Amino acid sequence: MGRLTLEATEQGRSSLKTTFLLQLICCSVDGEIRGYLPGAAEMRGNLMDTSVEQDLIRELSQKKQNLLLELRNYEENAKAELSSPLNEAEGQRGVIPANTKLHTALSVNLGNETQAAHAELCISTSNDTIIRAVLIFAEGIFLGESHVVHPSIHNLSSSIRIPVTPPKDVPVDLHLKTFVGYRSSTQFHVFELTRQLPRFSMYALTSPDSASEPLSYVNFVITERAPRVVIWLNQNFLLPEDTNIQNAPFQVCFTSLRNGGQLYIKIKLSGEITINTDDIDLAGDIIQSMASFFAIEDLQVEADFPTYFEELRKVLVKVDEHHSVHQKLSADMAENSNLIRSLLVRAEDARLMRDMKTMKNRYMELYDLNKDLLHGYKIRCNNHTELLGNLKAVNQAIQRAGRLRVGKPKNQVVTACRDAIRSNNINMLFRVMRVGTASS
Repeated sequence: MGRLTLEATEQGRSSLKTTFLLQLICCSVDGEIRGYLPGAAEMRGNLMDTSVEQDLIRELSQKKQNLLLELRNYEENAKAELSSPLNEAEGQRGVIPANTKLHTALSVNLGNETQAAHAELCISTSNDTIIRAVLIFAEGIFLGESHVVHPSIHNLSSSIRIPVTPPKDVPVDLHLKTFVGYRSSTQFHVFELTRQLPRFSMYALTSPDSASEPLSYVNFVITERAPRVVIWLNQNFLLPEDTNIQNAPFQVCFTSLRNGGQLYIKIKLSGEITINTDDIDLAGDIIQSMASFFAIEDLQVEADFPTYFEELRKVLVKVDEHHSVHQKLSADMAENSNLIRSLLVRAEDARLMRDMKTMKNRYMELYDLNKDLLHGYKIRCNNHTELLGNLKAVNQAIQRAGRLRVGKPKNQVVTACRDAIRSNNINMLFRVMRVGTASS
């Protein structure tokens, strides 16, 4: 195809010059005409990229299938509308009132003889429509990260209750897809929404008089007012709607739905907060949650967990025992190794002197000594495995003591605890865990 250009000659006159440029002209059956310029040299390798073409074809095929499915649905709706009364046709097509809303609520269920205690998600509609199915996507709660509730046709209603049991105290986003329609519907409207499960949803509010207060505690002071603490409680626990927490001083009591353990949170007018629980991990989670909510950078606490510290003391005693056993076994192996060398020399001397009886006795001693070495090696391996397990428990105890603090006090506690372990000063270790410092 030609293209006209205007050029100036040396004499200053203009002249027309024809420049030829190759183009591809395509005309479709609908009469649409398109022109295509040749690609640049650097694009020549990409124009014939088969993977790009295959991806494009696959994407277009998927769009085609979706459009065909949508078209088929429209055709079926049109047939149903012609062959059925108005209300029945709308029900089959999944048409629901425009003002239909989906309500969700989270609460605590204390369980019964057939079902363990759990957190409960209630989903309901705002009218007489029914819930046909619910899909829940949540990380760390359900097997395969998803859960489907599909009631039988005889148990359909406008509300549904779903038990939720998070294994750990972490906030979880519940992504919900709810199918809503009528009993006669063959197609359903899908509501999509997200609801967050609070961090401490597995704790039920109880009366302080109904349970004994735990002896273990964590005590610290913050500069936040009591109403802000109440806001934190509402965001992190599933409190009943009729809960009315007055200004400081006040205390709240919770019962764990997992093991029945008690949790007390007390707040004084001075800003002093006391957390009573025998679960040191729970105490650390609460402190870290408060520090994040109130933007606390450094927090020193006083803590005492008598039962846990006594178990840790037993673990430390076992660590010393395992070290002693390890040293004894190492000394026995060194002694047996020297004895093996001596027996080998004696056995070879007896063989060279053709004293077969003595040679046989020496090799029998070597056989028995080798069995003892193998037996000692197995004991040493088991001792090493138990030692590693106990050292891991000690390291976890140090990390738990650190999680009771925030910022610089946390790092100081971890460092001081490791120094106490290194110097084998058990009393200093427990002092650091309790008050956060090694100085008296």
